[in-house]
Amino acid sequence: MIGGIAVALAAACCYELAYVVQALETRQAGGGDRIEATLLGRLLRRPRWVAATALSGVGALLQIWALTLAPLTVVQPTLALGLVLLLMLSATVLHEPVGRRERIGVAMIVLGVAVVALTAAPEVGEAGDPLAVALLVVLLAVPTLLPFVLRGFADARLRVLAAAAGDALAAVGLKLVADATGRSSWLLAALYAAGAALAGLLALTAEMSALQRVKATRVAPVVLAGQVLVPALAGPIAFGEQWGRSTAGGVLLVLALLTVAAGAALLGASGAVADVIAGEERDHVTGDARADRISADQLQHDVGRERQPRERRDR
Repeated sequence: MIGGIAVALAAACCYELAYVVQALETRQAGGGDRIEATLLGRLLRRPRWVAATALSGVGALLQIWALTLAPLTVVQPTLALGLVLLLMLSATVLHEPVGRRERIGVAMIVLGVAVVALTAAPEVGEAGDPLAVALLVVLLAVPTLLPFVLRGFADARLRVLAAAAGDALAAVGLKLVADATGRSSWLLAALYAAGAALAGLLALTAEMSALQRVKATRVAPVVLAGQVLVPALAGPIAFGEQWGRSTAGGVLLVLALLTVAAGAALLGASGAVADVIAGEERDHVTGDARADRISADQLQHDVGRERQPRERRDR
């Protein structure tokens, strides 16, 4: 299981580095009035966004590998350690001071992941209840698809909910890919991979769209907490994983999962991390510079002031 944790940590680094670049490029792509598929079309014409998405794909492959070595209940909380990388990025690139909120958030995540690793049963579960898996997929698919069905009527809250549900659904899909791969069911693995990719694509569109409309401090906590809690809770419900090596260990495992989710929400809501995610500009940029797109140089001068992100439209 130690190997699974190490691979999951590598996946987390890929995800978070890709996320930063994706968010910056999305802010430059314009739009945001309504959730729309054309947003991804514009982003596909941006080489840095494509490269970041490819890096995210590497993270997905590493996550599948991790899921063959460690339970879903262990892998998902470990991915939250990637937030520590975001905090380091905000401190080194933006020169943001690391305050008490950030220190507490990091401590909660590290402590929670450590407890999960010590208390979770090391056996890798498999989908033992098809009905439970199907019900879980439906429950996550409905909120994922809702803003795309409503389109112009979908407000930012629905987009955030869709992002959280879609990411959780993608994680469940990757778990199914890992299980099918272990059984050498390659066709089934390919189908599950396609479903996970579709869920991830919808979640990415919803989240990028939400980041154009609201502060990252309102988006990141919900998405991050959902990424940790929902798939981890699905482990014992749908995949036959044990809560812990003992009854007491099961209780500790639940508390640890809640601690990781709370720490992720706390860290995601901090100004330092949120500015890295959102790529926000300084408030005092005026004149012609206000009309320019966000660049890496502008990001380095960001002093972390919170404000509503400005809308841009491509003419």
